[in-house]
Amino acid sequence: MLYQIYETQRSFMEPFSDLAQTAAKLYSNPSNVAGQNPMVQRVAAGYDLFHRLGKDYEKPEFGIRKVEVDGIDVAIHERIEIKKPFCELLRFKRYSDDTETLAKLKNQPPVLIVAPLSGHYATLLRDTVRTMLGDHKVYITDWKNARLVPLEDGEFHLDDYINYVQEFIRHVQSIYGNCHVVSVCQPTVPVLAAVSLMASRGEKTPLTMTMMGGPIDARKSPTAVNNLATNKGFEWFENNVIYRVPGNFPGAGRRVYPGFLQHTGFVAMNPDRHATSHYDYFKDLIKGDDASIEAHRKFYDEYNAVLDMDADYYLETIRTVFQDFNLVYGTWNVKGVDGRTELVRPQDITTTAMLTVEGELDDISGSGQTAAAHDLCTGIADKNRQHLEVPGAGHYGIFSGRRWRDVVYPEVRQFILNHAAKATAKTVVPAPAVNTVVKPATVKKAAPVAVKVAPKVAAKAAPKATAKPVAKVAVKAAAKPASKAAVKASSVKTAWVETAKPKAKA
Repeated sequence: MLYQIYETQRSFMEPFSDLAQTAAKLYSNPSNVAGQNPMVQRVAAGYDLFHRLGKDYEKPEFGIRKVEVDGIDVAIHERIEIKKPFCELLRFKRYSDDTETLAKLKNQPPVLIVAPLSGHYATLLRDTVRTMLGDHKVYITDWKNARLVPLEDGEFHLDDYINYVQEFIRHVQSIYGNCHVVSVCQPTVPVLAAVSLMASRGEKTPLTMTMMGGPIDARKSPTAVNNLATNKGFEWFENNVIYRVPGNFPGAGRRVYPGFLQHTGFVAMNPDRHATSHYDYFKDLIKGDDASIEAHRKFYDEYNAVLDMDADYYLETIRTVFQDFNLVYGTWNVKGVDGRTELVRPQDITTTAMLTVEGELDDISGSGQTAAAHDLCTGIADKNRQHLEVPGAGHYGIFSGRRWRDVVYPEVRQFILNHAAKATAKTVVPAPAVNTVVKPATVKKAAPVAVKVAPKVAAKAAPKATAKPVAKVAVKAAAKPASKAAVKASSVKTAWVETAKPKAKA
């Protein structure tokens, strides 16, 4: 019933939001003589703010039209490689008419980015994708809004998520012979499960897997998100946050965790920061600070665009990851597409190198939650495992913004490059006996921060697993980071570029 009430309210407010937008344009129009009056400027700013608070935010575009590779503009074409009921595998195809650039693009490693299915769209990783396109062939999972998926398309469970990931990995491998996987936040757990199952079956696994800011072991340094999941029983979530999609959507009748409830939770985590941000936007409108106005709009166009999650998937994630801790206890059984149930055994992974990344000030996945993967993946050689901690970085800072581009990405790029260089060019038939020996990644200094390699340290022992030492990279910022209470969450910044005509493809 709550979903219907919300939709009724939204429909009622929509025309008023549109009228507010019209009024804002009218009062701020340069041709309007009265527009120079300070009071009129305030009225225009107020109408604009009302419009943005009341409007409905649709799914944003990636909007990546071109990237620069060694000073050459490379055109980008976004296309769907695989279409599934609840997800599409997107590829960002690169084109260039420069022969040297084209040859370089063809030899770069393929990367599958697994985006989170946790409230926001995959476009939240726009900065991640744009940065990686300069050095990689990039694919990404684009999860669908569950309210747009008809009931006849079936249910969606956490097991289905894992099966999707395995299918996408096999698809990229079938084209290039190998691939690299990067997972951000929520998908670190199902990606680790997917690769583990492939390893247990003797399938070819990705050359590397990079896991960033994810709840591998949610018991460590619990955050507000973790505490909510543990303090509330499973029945509470099922009875209080699950609703059926109203009749005006294709997925009418489907049980979902609505996006508007998730958005309310996001805002409730930092209400003061959002209130201040909107007030600053109001003042910037009055001052005519176009740069700040545009930055605010781009951030909240992304932040306010949320999707519904299928109830089965959401509830199973709560129970498996945040309540029963099945991955770390070694009790997680996953049902495959053939109906067989298999135990997730991370210790079976031997031929995939692993890099984990954490932000010091991450308030979503606490310190140590992602690094816990090293305690579980005991079959990976010490020299093929690495951990990166980024001082001063919040959750968004490890995959978007300055710290991502200047600190995290250089390490991720070098890690992938080092292990891709050792991959054999010929096609290898997947077999459990195949072992790939890979040289450890060499860490370089990244300006303007200094990267310092620390000696190997013993990882904390996890239940039913013997931990091996892992090389840890400590990244020290040039200036002392502010206290946790004073650090604001990193903004997701976007940049729009003009379309370039493709001529030759890579």
